[in-house]
Amino acid sequence: MNLTLYVWRQPAGSPSGQLVKYDAPDISPDMSFLEMLDVTNERLIARGEQPIAFDHDCREGICGSCGMMINGVAHGPMKGTATCQLHMRSFKDGDTIYIEPWRARAFPVIKDLVVDRGALDRIVAAGGYISVSTGSAPDGNAIPVPKTDADAAMDAAACIGCGACVAACPNASAMLFTSAKVGHLKMLPQGQPERGRRVLAMEAQMEAEGFGGCTWHGECEEACPKEISIDWIVELYRDYIWATVVRREERAAEAAI
Repeated sequence: MNLTLYVWRQPAGSPSGQLVKYDAPDISPDMSFLEMLDVTNERLIARGEQPIAFDHDCREGICGSCGMMINGVAHGPMKGTATCQLHMRSFKDGDTIYIEPWRARAFPVIKDLVVDRGALDRIVAAGGYISVSTGSAPDGNAIPVPKTDADAAMDAAACIGCGACVAACPNASAMLFTSAKVGHLKMLPQGQPERGRRVLAMEAQMEAEGFGGCTWHGECEEACPKEISIDWIVELYRDYIWATVVRREERAAEAAI
C-alpha cells in the first residue's frame, strides 16, 4: 500500500503546531497502525529528521495510551477498537490519512500526538477507590455479589482511560470516563461506604479540570474502544442527585446540633 499521511507536528513546549505531509510507501496491510508509524519514523530517522512522537505501551488494547484522532475519528474507523488494534487493511491503497492528537482543553499537547491526560488520573485520585484494611486476601466468597451486579461492574471496569470519549465529544466532556469509574465501584458491596463522597468528589474534580458538560450527543459511546454504555452517565446523574440530597441533610443535621 502507498499512503499519504498528514501528521500533526508540534514541538515540545510550543503553543501551536501544524499538519505535515509524509509519503508512506510499501506499507503492508497486515501492519497495525502503530507499526505503520514505527516504519514511518524509521524512515524519518534515516533521513536525519525528527521522528513523530506518539504514546503507546501494551499495544494490546489494554493500557489506553495509544489514542489519537485518525481522519477525524477517535481511534480510527473501526468500532470497539483501540488505535493499536487497528490494522492498515482498514484503509485502501492511495488513501490520505490525517493523524492528530486528542483535542480538549484538559488534554494539553506535550509534543506531536502526545497529550497530557493527567486530568483523568486526578479524577480517579479524587475518589475512584475504596478504603479497605490491609492484610491477607479475603476469601473470594466472603462477600456474595449477585452475578448481574458483578457483570455490570465488569462492563464499567473495562474502561481503559484512553480519553477517546473526551476527544470525540463536541463539549470535550469526561462524563463517560467518570461515570464508568464511579459505576463499577457502586455495583459492589465494597464501594458502598464511600459511594456518596466518591461521586461528589470525582464530579467536582472533573469540573475543576476544565472538561465540558454532557449534552447527550452520544459520540463518547461510539468512540469508546471498549464500548462502554452511555447508560452509565444516567447512573452517575442518579448517584450525584442522591449524594447531593444526603449531603444537604447531613449539613442541616450538623447545623441543628
